[in-house]
Amino acid sequence: MSAAANRSRVLEWVDGHAEDIANFLQELLRIPSVNPWFLKGQRSPGEEEVQAIIDRRLKALGAVVEQWEPNTAALAKYEGRPGYYPGRDFKGRPNLAATLSGASNGRSLLLFGHIDVVKAGTGWSVDAFRAVRRDGRIYGRGAVDMKGGVAAMIMAVEAITRAGLRPCGSIVIGTVVDEEAGGMGTLAFVDRGFRADACILTEPTDLAIAPLCRGILWGRLVLHGRSGHIEMPQGDWRNGGAVDAIDKLHLFLDAFDRLNADWARRKTHPMLPIPCQLHTAQIQAGEYPTTFANRAELIFNAQYLPSEQDTFGLGGAVKQEIQDYVKDVAMTDAWLRGHPPEIEWLIDADCGETPADHEFVRLCQKSVQELGHVPRVEGICSHTDMGWLVRVGIPTVNFGPGDPRLAHQSDECVEEASVLSATRMIALTILDWCGVAEE
Repeated sequence: MSAAANRSRVLEWVDGHAEDIANFLQELLRIPSVNPWFLKGQRSPGEEEVQAIIDRRLKALGAVVEQWEPNTAALAKYEGRPGYYPGRDFKGRPNLAATLSGASNGRSLLLFGHIDVVKAGTGWSVDAFRAVRRDGRIYGRGAVDMKGGVAAMIMAVEAITRAGLRPCGSIVIGTVVDEEAGGMGTLAFVDRGFRADACILTEPTDLAIAPLCRGILWGRLVLHGRSGHIEMPQGDWRNGGAVDAIDKLHLFLDAFDRLNADWARRKTHPMLPIPCQLHTAQIQAGEYPTTFANRAELIFNAQYLPSEQDTFGLGGAVKQEIQDYVKDVAMTDAWLRGHPPEIEWLIDADCGETPADHEFVRLCQKSVQELGHVPRVEGICSHTDMGWLVRVGIPTVNFGPGDPRLAHQSDECVEEASVLSATRMIALTILDWCGVAEE
């Protein structure tokens, strides 16, 4: 049968099974696979349950499926490298890898995604884990980030298999845990030796082809003051007077505005719509209403570019830049000179980049164009798990359904049409990259 006929068969299968694809995504969304980082370490069976659903589906397609729990002790050789966090517990939190062997010696492809999600949070108009369908959208925590993409990549493989075709090159499907808290699941996946000639990581890109992601730093800035009755006059701090840690925090809020103005000029990339910035995400200060704050803490999120990676593939140079900047600000204040602020680094999630003119990037553009869309090649502003994949030699693009701005929001939702488009594009890319034989 001709290549055009094969493509037609696969696309017809997708169109004829739109309801099955939506139902599969709903099945994944109804499992609250919240990363324990957001549950203060409490165990949740959700990740294991999602992997069990995927396991059954892929075995029904003839895949050889392997599940394993990442072993923190065994990964200690990566200390100081991306994705390694000592002491993290993966009991009941398995990774999954499924392999569909190729019919011959075609090029292999890795389809990759994470199945952990952030906690639901507040402000939902529907149950965050009920997978409500409304007005052509499916609502639920993880609909965009990134169970919509996981559903699309698995159903693309199913479309090819059910159409009676077998790729010439092997397909590996990887679904991992822990992306939402630094990427240790991906580190364990790479350490286990899984490789391919290219990868589609189905993070939400609104159907753009994103061969770049930024690195992300989470840091906690702690300022110490001296408590004192808030309603009473205070003497000079040198004579025992109170020092308001919240007041000192204002110095850094203003200073970070100046830093961001500088970064807006220096930390840009032609594939990114916005520059790297240091954003204040959380503030906590004070003990009770009648005393000046003895302590204030600010948690920030700072981004960095692939060009800023240190020799370990992390943001060490950017960490040092921020630490030096904080020290310089502190030196402008007499109290802070003697009581220097502290920075605790919480997360360093690595970045990655595949050249925009790489053959695989161009092939993905062709698949998008064939489906009647204008192909967009642009970076993704957040972290994804692509860093380690690129580092071990796998050309990787992020491509998936859904508006990434809806990730982590209340009423997170993905358009069903977007999931179907992603499924079609991934299926066509498999046919072109791996080649195909009839069963």
